[in-house]
Amino acid sequence: MAKLKLIVSAASLFCTRIEWALKLKGLEYELIVEDFKQGKSELLLKSELLLKSNPVHKKVPVLLDDGVAIAESKVILEYIDEKWKGGDFYPLLPQEPYDRAQARFWAQFADEKCVFGAWGACCAEDGQEKEKAVETALESFAYLEKQIEGKKFFGGEKIGYLDLVAGWIPHFLGVLEEAGGMKIIDAERFPSLHEWAQNFNEIPLIKECLPPRDMLLNFITVSLSKLRSLAANKP
Repeated sequence: MAKLKLIVSAASLFCTRIEWALKLKGLEYELIVEDFKQGKSELLLKSELLLKSNPVHKKVPVLLDDGVAIAESKVILEYIDEKWKGGDFYPLLPQEPYDRAQARFWAQFADEKCVFGAWGACCAEDGQEKEKAVETALESFAYLEKQIEGKKFFGGEKIGYLDLVAGWIPHFLGVLEEAGGMKIIDAERFPSLHEWAQNFNEIPLIKECLPPRDMLLNFITVSLSKLRSLAANKP
């Protein structure tokens, strides 16, 4: 039985990055998939194991290392890199302190600004609201474009910590764009990010962990419909 267990949701971009890290490190793990069916009480759908392992946020992903629980995706990535380092283990974070700090900074930026910016643009109603939300998202992605210019990956010639954090862009962003009727990343506006996304998606290890696109599109479409229904029914 695998010592490591990873509690995930099939549609979570934050979970996929942990699987990539575990595979890069060559670690065996057991995958425990939470079945979050939409339209019901959120808390009732969460397993006893998840609620016990992450009682603060009650969210995936959670890594169980011989029974010890570690929550929050970027925290888990750093835990994995710190515990399994040296020798033949694949390094995720840069070795130099300044470079490590920069990777952490931009990873936080990518999650706070790019993820939520893209989701906000996807959710926004058409017209001026949509235009403003897309413009805000574009401003955030422009900063990432600067970080990847002249490099194959954010980590240099090999993928690293920031690549894993931003790794949702090549697969998940296209689904958000389709569901939200918008376009954020294209070769003309963001040539370096576009090329990075193509390079990233061609890595076999990356491909094998990606959830089916149709499943993601259905999940996001249903989520959008639910949000808009709730907004319409507000008193």
